[in-house]
Order: sequence, then structure tokens, then C-alpha cells
Amino acid sequence: MFVKRSEFNPIITPDMVKPSQEGFKVEGTFNAGAIDYNGETVMLLRVAESMPSSVENEIKVPLLIERNGSWEITIKSFRRDDPDYDFSDPRSIISQKDPNQVYLTSLSHIRIARSANGVDFVVNDDAFIFPDNRYEIYGCEDPRVTLIDGTYHINYSSISDLGISTSLAQTTDFQKVEKRGIIFAPDNRDVCFFPEKVNGYYWALHRPAPMHLGRPEIWLAKSPDLIHWGDHNILLECSDNDWDQMKIGGGAPLLKTDKGWLQIYHGVDSTQRYCLGALLIDKDDPTKVIARMRDPIAEPREAYETDGFFGNVVFCCGAIIRDDMLNIYYGAADEVMALATVSLDELWNHLSV
Repeated sequence: MFVKRSEFNPIITPDMVKPSQEGFKVEGTFNAGAIDYNGETVMLLRVAESMPSSVENEIKVPLLIERNGSWEITIKSFRRDDPDYDFSDPRSIISQKDPNQVYLTSLSHIRIARSANGVDFVVNDDAFIFPDNRYEIYGCEDPRVTLIDGTYHINYSSISDLGISTSLAQTTDFQKVEKRGIIFAPDNRDVCFFPEKVNGYYWALHRPAPMHLGRPEIWLAKSPDLIHWGDHNILLECSDNDWDQMKIGGGAPLLKTDKGWLQIYHGVDSTQRYCLGALLIDKDDPTKVIARMRDPIAEPREAYETDGFFGNVVFCCGAIIRDDMLNIYYGAADEVMALATVSLDELWNHLSV
């Protein structure tokens, strides 16, 4: 672990963000996509909100229901001592009778945050992408943003009782946004676009979550139009190292360097501890991984990474190269945003390229 954490960490916290609804509480501001735009750093920030209860031992869950053809927020209440449900994970409530029946304890949406220096951010009060359809009744999570052919493509996780799918939205100005719908069906997340065509196709990393056999690992797909994806192949499997032996997934969109396509990904161990790793993909052949770090580039260490809504997590959805310095924007403990940096020269030394 050799990245340098910003002295200003955490750079975004829940108390910096206004709730979207009266009575809601912002629990987390994390897992943001990041990109430089018009002289500013723009974050697509995941904002997770709960509905606090004044009743002892009660937990309220916000979600969407359909009324008269539109989707509206409603609240479902649970008793924490109800034996029919498992409340052990602060992120979810699971039915003991049917483990496939899961409710999230928060509802997430996506906001814009802006900074002139890449460190001091101001978060918009209004949502940029808000759940509004059948596939988003539990929220919109973990956005990535990639500039492709003059348009900013935002992929994010759509969460519902149907599973976790990946949806696409597009903007040219971070003022107006158009949802384009689901591009990877459940259960699939951690999609990372390449910023340009390679060999005549668009490419993306994705992370299916197999239910019966196998582990969640990084796959590769290609597309003629960023909507229809095929030619799926496994790209990177879990390793025998402790930190990424249980599951892995893409992090930031691919970054083009003179050494190849740089990917910052996450790995998970048997204790649900999330770390960050780095790998390089051949710049002319996205199916070839040419270098992979054996040890994590960053692991939970600071208090804001080890303690929080869901501790021992560092999770990246956005990274930017500025002046040969890699800036990694990452969520910590499913609660706050933080920044870490490392020079490309040092990174290449650890990747042995």
C-alpha cells in the first residue's frame, strides 16, 4: 500500500449534503464517479438516505411503489425484534423464510458535486439521477462517468427486487441527463467503459454475480453502440491472495496511458473487507491483461475507512490522471468520499512495467 491519502480526507461527508426529502437522513455520500469538465472536477455522487424512526426498535425502509402509472416513494416499517427477518447487515433486511426477499435500509440517488481544485467540493441540493422506474425501486447506486465521442456516459447500478442491473444515462453538460435504460441484466454491476473504440468496437468490463457456481469476477464485453453488448469473456479471476480471493470487480473507467489501459479495481476477502488493486490491459487488445499487482494499492487503514456505515471498505468508481499523477477518488466505509494519489512512475514500478 503506497498511495498518499489527501490531508483533507474525507473530502465529502453526509453532513455536507441536504436530504432530498423532508424527514430523510443522509447516511452516506460515497462511491462517486469523477471526471474533469470545463476546468472543474465533477463528481457523480451516490447519496444514500434513510428514514429515521421515533419508535423504539423500529426501522423504516424507503422504497418506490407504483401509483397511477408513476413511481412514488413510500415507507415500509419493520420491528428489529421480528424473528422473520435478519437485521445483522446494516445495509439490508433479509427474510428468514425467503432469503431472496431483501429490502435495503436506504434509498440511493445520484447528485452532482463540483470542485475547482479537485479537493474542495460543493454538492448540489437537487438530485441529478433519481430512481423513477420498476428497476430502480430500491435506488440508483455507484455511478461511473466516461467521456466517449463527445458525450458523457454514466453507467450505474439499478436496484430492485428483480436484482441488480446496470443502466446507462447520457449528458453533454451535467445539467440535463437522459436515461437510456438497462444495458446489463441482473445480477451485474461494476461496469467500466473504455473511453474510445478499440479495433472498431466499444468495450466494457462488467461483473456478473453467479448464484449457483463460481465467484463474482471481472468479465469483458464489446458493443457496436454502447447499448447492445456481446462476445462476453472472462478477463480477470480472483487470485490466491487474501485480499482479492473471494470476489473482484471493476472500479474506475479505463484510463489510457502509454503503458496500456489502466484499471483500478476492488477485491474482497473472506471477512467482507474491500481493498483496491491495479492492473494493465494491452492497449491494442482489451482481452489481454499484461500486468496485475499482487498486493493492494490501497486497503482500509484510516478511521474513516475502517469505521462507518459499513466498515473496512475502500471502493473506487472514479480516477483521473493529472500531470502524471493518478488521483483515485474512493468511497470509504460506505459513508464518505476520500482522495488518494500516486505518481505513475511509482505505479509502474509496482506493476513491473
